[in-house]
Amino acid sequence: MMLRPEILISMKRIEIVIEEEELDNLIELLRSADVRGYTVIKPAGGLGSRGERKPDEPFLKEDNAVVILACEEKQAERVIMTLRPKLKDFGGMCLVSDCQWVIGPAVSY
Repeated sequence: MMLRPEILISMKRIEIVIEEEELDNLIELLRSADVRGYTVIKPAGGLGSRGERKPDEPFLKEDNAVVILACEEKQAERVIMTLRPKLKDFGGMCLVSDCQWVIGPAVSY
């Protein structure tokens, strides 16, 4: 199936994995960068620079959250420049990739 270009907008997808306790700080940073929409997935687990996180572990609650957003390239640069100085404090990681936004009725980019 070939997707027609008139139904898509080229965007940047930003995925941020962060300690759940830092989520409010991250959201405040995103708002200061004029982000109009994002998705939060929690709890998230995995293995990273701060060790293993197990969201199903009942005793050691050190959960991560995943924040996903899509925006135009200029907005992505603003987000990254706002986030980058704080990323070491927050821990976690940030990934940026190309994506295609399917044009629909609600626009939050």
